[in-house]
Amino acid sequence: MDLSSAARELYGGAPAEFVARRKELVQEAKESGDADLAKAIGALRRPTLSAWAVDLLAHESAEELGWLLDVGADLRAAWASGGHIGGLEQRRSELIALLVRTAKRLAGEAGNPLRDQAVREVEDTLQAATVDEDVADEVREGHLAQPRSHSGFGTAGFGFPAAGPPAGRKGLATGRSAPEARARKPGSPGAGAPEARAPEVSELARRRAEKARRLAREAAKALAQRKDEATKARRELAEASDEVERLQRELDEAAERQEAARRRLAKAERAHERAAEAAQEAEREAAAAQI
Repeated sequence: MDLSSAARELYGGAPAEFVARRKELVQEAKESGDADLAKAIGALRRPTLSAWAVDLLAHESAEELGWLLDVGADLRAAWASGGHIGGLEQRRSELIALLVRTAKRLAGEAGNPLRDQAVREVEDTLQAATVDEDVADEVREGHLAQPRSHSGFGTAGFGFPAAGPPAGRKGLATGRSAPEARARKPGSPGAGAPEARAPEVSELARRRAEKARRLAREAAKALAQRKDEATKARRELAEASDEVERLQRELDEAAERQEAARRRLAKAERAHERAAEAAQEAEREAAAAQI
């Protein structure tokens, strides 16, 4: 065990079990003689619900999360160089929306549904991860204890959004006038041809469809297997029932034979007693005749 594996286990588990499991891991580190590791594990903080939900994404949807972080890197590079942002903002908004839905689903399946405030914090954290490289690294590792947000200014004077709604609702300040920004928004009046749909999103949809089909095939296979097992179990039950009935009939017949033998024994014993009494009477009469 090292700090990375301990953190992955803790932040990948249920928040309610965090403190107890951390205590166990600290004790294991102490017993192994690694006091520094025990201290480092003990310093890990229990995550808030929203931070835990983002950690879930890093553990369960790392590939999709990586697409968003890659888009964030492209955005930061464009902001720094003053280059054309193009469809990156739209891609970011679409990926954040997809990941927020995934986080809500994963958290619900794990028994910790997200309320509106936690959902907003998940969204803020994902937004901040596209703006701040340090936050991106934290999110990628999946060891967040607190949600993240960002405000301020980035490289080369490009404005970074404050914490709150994602870029899909307010957009990013890019140093250009509002009319110019609106003119560049994909699909807006006066703009050129709409931007092509993000290839990452299309790839995500394709992978999700493939995964859904694979899960459906596996479910159908499992259903057929369970059906065969149920049929076999019913057949074995019927055979066992027949065997029980046969044994029960044999037992009943044996009980009847036992009872008949008991009656014959009782009859024979009574006959034996009468014969013994007759023999004794004859002996007495013979002795009297000799006198």
